[in-house]
Amino acid sequence: MKIHQYEKFSSAEILPAPSITFSKMHGLGNDFMVIDGVNQQVSLTPECIWQWSQRHRGVGFDQLLLVEPGDREGVDFCYRIFNADGEEVEQCGNGARCFAQFVLSHNLTDKRCFQVSTLGGMITLKMEDDGQVTVNMGRPCLEPKRVPFLAKEQSTTYLLALSQKTVATSVLSMGNPHCVLIVDDVKTAPLQTIGREISQLSDFPQGVNVGFMEIISPREIALRVLERGVGETLACGTGACAAVVAGQLHEVLEDTVLVNLPGGQLTVSWQGSDHPVFMTGPAEHVYQGQIELPSLA
Repeated sequence: MKIHQYEKFSSAEILPAPSITFSKMHGLGNDFMVIDGVNQQVSLTPECIWQWSQRHRGVGFDQLLLVEPGDREGVDFCYRIFNADGEEVEQCGNGARCFAQFVLSHNLTDKRCFQVSTLGGMITLKMEDDGQVTVNMGRPCLEPKRVPFLAKEQSTTYLLALSQKTVATSVLSMGNPHCVLIVDDVKTAPLQTIGREISQLSDFPQGVNVGFMEIISPREIALRVLERGVGETLACGTGACAAVVAGQLHEVLEDTVLVNLPGGQLTVSWQGSDHPVFMTGPAEHVYQGQIELPSLA
């Protein structure tokens, strides 16, 4: 009887745990774990996402992207984004390009242009003939209450009082909140001091991505971004869009701008006023893998 119980216990212990397949992708070094939630049942927890995000003990990524079926007529897919800390966020531009590449390469659609729903609103993804992806990121939101940002009135420039100094910034939303500062040299931009202090201000109830922009010419900038819930990344698509919008509002940038990020280049276009922002750039597949889901016990 004891042997029989032991054998049953041993057999149960070596049964394979439930697992899911995923793809590792990146857009200019901003890297993602992308999961097909159309053909797989996926249940995620913040703890699980954080564990997988670890670069030495997990898959390693800046964000996890979940592809789900469209939830209403006219919507091809739902696009969910989770930061490395497990928090679900509204938008990710580099992730959107990887999303487009993923659904095409996995035969989830045969369209070259499709509509995707995010927490931050609807976006349109278009696969270009050269393999790059153009994302219609929608219109920037400048109204403080909708960013959200605690300011008495809307302005092109906001002064933020920090512990050591007061800094001039632009604040807007590209589906997620951004604070943009213009600096003389992006290489020496104080991301880990001023950037982190801004990201923790109570003026931003849902946190904020902080971008440091160097104006190279009216058609070119350099940019570094401290992303909410992640830290500095090699590229930030929504941050690139926010920086170009901020530069145009300050009348120092033209309507199409080359954005140089640590991971590579994006092209961002905005015609101003009520027009949407368009971002074009690459998306790369790194590998496909399979990972065990954590035990529910």
